[in-house]
Amino acid sequence: MNRKIAMYHKLPKLHPLAPQLVLIIFSFLLATFIPSCGTQAINNYQATAETILTWQANYTNDPIEDKRGRIEEFASVALINRNGEKPEGGVYQDDKGLWWAKIPPKPTLDQIEERQKRNYEQPSKPELLRQVKYYITYQKNGQTITLPTNYSVYRQVVKAYPQKIPLRLTMGINNSSVQKAEPIGQ
Repeated sequence: MNRKIAMYHKLPKLHPLAPQLVLIIFSFLLATFIPSCGTQAINNYQATAETILTWQANYTNDPIEDKRGRIEEFASVALINRNGEKPEGGVYQDDKGLWWAKIPPKPTLDQIEERQKRNYEQPSKPELLRQVKYYITYQKNGQTITLPTNYSVYRQVVKAYPQKIPLRLTMGINNSSVQKAEPIGQ
């Protein structure tokens, strides 16, 4: 028991104002970030999803341990989806309603070996990387604004677009992205 008491007395004592200081700092940070996230009502908008297919290979020193090495990208193709409509060059549609272009040619063994920088590097089998980048474009005070967004906002805009239903956007930090879109008056 004496040992526990002795250990307790060895702990450093906090300044009596430490809890208040932590609360002040937290309040300042909260006040800084909260006002930068707002909402906006929009009537003129469009949704864009860029689907990207890229062949890549991992060049590693030890493929047995599956360590991440240096990534090399090969052939790539991108396709712009607007408002959920089939774009020119759209070959197939996935289960999220996104259109994809024809798969680019797979790199040959010669192409893979050409990118090998050191003799001890071992390239992996080429993998097809699928990426999607979502954007919303809208008008505000006579300016066209394009911001990154997510799949749920993209889908909401795609559904509202044909009837031009007004939307309320919830903005991200510093209004640099759109986190949510909701129909107004529905």
